[in-house]
Amino acid sequence: MDSAHVLKACLLLIPAVLLGGLVFSRWRWRARLPAAIVLGLVLAFGISAWVPGIMDYLVSFCIMAMIYSVLSLGLNAQWGYNGHLDFGIAGFFAVGAFTMALFVTAPPSGLMAAYAQQWFGLNAPFVIGMAAAGILSGVVGYLIAQPILHLRTDFLAIATLGIAEIIRLIFQNERWLANGPQPLSGIPQPLSCLSDPAGCAWLPAGVNHVFSALQPRDYGYVYLVIVTLTLLVVYLVLEALVRSPWGRALRAVRDEEASAAMSGKHVKSLRVQSFVLGAVIIGVAGALYAPYMVTIDYSHFKPLFATFLVWVMLMLGGSGNNKGAILGAFVIWAVWSGTGFVTDFLSTELQGIAPAIASRMSFLRWAFVGLLLAAIVLYRPQGILPEKKRVSRFLKGVPED
Repeated sequence: MDSAHVLKACLLLIPAVLLGGLVFSRWRWRARLPAAIVLGLVLAFGISAWVPGIMDYLVSFCIMAMIYSVLSLGLNAQWGYNGHLDFGIAGFFAVGAFTMALFVTAPPSGLMAAYAQQWFGLNAPFVIGMAAAGILSGVVGYLIAQPILHLRTDFLAIATLGIAEIIRLIFQNERWLANGPQPLSGIPQPLSCLSDPAGCAWLPAGVNHVFSALQPRDYGYVYLVIVTLTLLVVYLVLEALVRSPWGRALRAVRDEEASAAMSGKHVKSLRVQSFVLGAVIIGVAGALYAPYMVTIDYSHFKPLFATFLVWVMLMLGGSGNNKGAILGAFVIWAVWSGTGFVTDFLSTELQGIAPAIASRMSFLRWAFVGLLLAAIVLYRPQGILPEKKRVSRFLKGVPED
């Protein structure tokens, strides 16, 4: 392998090792870490050596799957641990994405000022934009939670779905905010200079020399590492929270609200806190999505695409299990991507035979995902990795989550 393929394999090694940690999650950490490293080395360097042609597609697939994994973790914080039937994921996703775009872009000037409008542009670093996206999504979540969290089940779902649609229509119609119906373009990508021939002026020459083998089209490998590390941080923080006394109180409210209230738990406060936590995580997912797409508009955040798929991911992976939320995101994104190839092939083949049917092939993807959702509900409602109930560590022979 040449230097470019070796460098790409090394960048792929990070998500591959984390995947190994997920695969061997039932093992003790002393055995899990070496096994994950071995699996990561085999996957990263094996793919780079034997099937280098699919590396670029694999990178783009993993980036989107990890962004959806963050979305699934956010929904898990709301539904999996506190029972909020939130159908407004697309709204918080949009808030996070547009907040990131407004913070990291510069205000349009010159000729572009006549065609593009936005409320402000701070030209801030990526980390500042991500923090702002999470905070603002959390603030919006808090404001929404106050009047609607007294609702339950289907009434809460309808309310959150309506609010998500209102948020989308605001971004669509208020051009002064984020260019309205026109795309908001030119969102800068973090560390894009690593794949630029000129390198990063603020980095040592040795680091720039290492990454000099990358071309601008190879930026996805750099962003894959950024998204992977973000997903890891979100997962670890959420795991620490739900395993704490606060997390156990959330599950107590979810399972038996009246008993939790009689035990002295502030039920409303806990419900609001879990809703806001999920909104913050979903906003972070939006902050990851915007720079990867470079150009975003309101059509990216339709509830059917940015909400329905996430629910299927969480239900398939396992509600109440963070590992299951990530696993479900990868499986459903693989299904969604695979059915895209199938429908494109059928559309091309049927174009000359039955053009009316060929034009409707894209709906087969939704039909297939709908059938998959029905199968999950009927045959595996607990998901692939169901939630594990924590038990006393002093009971012998009973595994602890």
